[in-house]
Amino acid sequence: MAARKQVNGLKHRKAPAGQNFLREARIAERIVDALGDVSARTVLEIGPGPGILTELLARRAGRLVAVELDRVLTAQLRMRFAREPNVEIIEGNILDVSLAGLLRTRTQPLAGMAAHAADFKLDVIGNLPYYITSDILLHLLAQHAGIERLVIMVQKEVADRIAASPRSRDYGLLSATVQLHGEVEKLFAVAPGAFQPSPKVTSAVLRITVNPKWSELGVERAGFLAFLKLSFGQKRKKLANNLKLQYSEPAIRQALQSAGIPLDIRAEALDLGKMAGIYRALDTATQA
Repeated sequence: MAARKQVNGLKHRKAPAGQNFLREARIAERIVDALGDVSARTVLEIGPGPGILTELLARRAGRLVAVELDRVLTAQLRMRFAREPNVEIIEGNILDVSLAGLLRTRTQPLAGMAAHAADFKLDVIGNLPYYITSDILLHLLAQHAGIERLVIMVQKEVADRIAASPRSRDYGLLSATVQLHGEVEKLFAVAPGAFQPSPKVTSAVLRITVNPKWSELGVERAGFLAFLKLSFGQKRKKLANNLKLQYSEPAIRQALQSAGIPLDIRAEALDLGKMAGIYRALDTATQA
């Protein structure tokens, strides 16, 4: 039988690799505070674990939906919040969850909330497991239309990459993809000792306010995301060399020159505006 420990008053099985449960109440308060006023909003909590954030959110949110993968923890949380009409505990994998489905599930609105759940967006919060942080974030961004903001705790190294600026060592595909979807704020770091069990790395809390940029950049989302993936395919290669996998050399040369970009540039040196300019120029060149 899997080992059991007690965290925040709940017994649970030994956490899987990459799963570390927050135990510091002061840090939990700061994370929930970062969401702002959620009294008339629906909040989605990812991986509540023993419920340290859930306890705070249950008192503040108009509606709280917590998705927990662990069956034992799910059962314990359901018992604990059984008398809270605004709290729903769902057993499942967040990677299988449809945000639109969550917004449709409650037919009777709670006091102070919109008459139709589909008329408003979710706020998302959670301590994301290190080993699938990118997968979860990309899954959520794919459903960006249903999200207002995200407050997430991730490994500090990943937070640095997400919040990085062009021309910095950490800037890459993840940075560009997330920043295409919204504004990123790196709020504060969290030391290993704030968790049970303690990880070997420092964590950081990010706030992402969803604000898609593809319209102002003059690009369409799917095509531009594919272009970014191609551009950052091999980070140490020059942008032109990465683009050769899909475009001809003359088209690449013409696109870079028309956008005023040196031929020897790397993708990490360019902001989203310049990348969009190259994408549009390539589209024009290939259709000529």
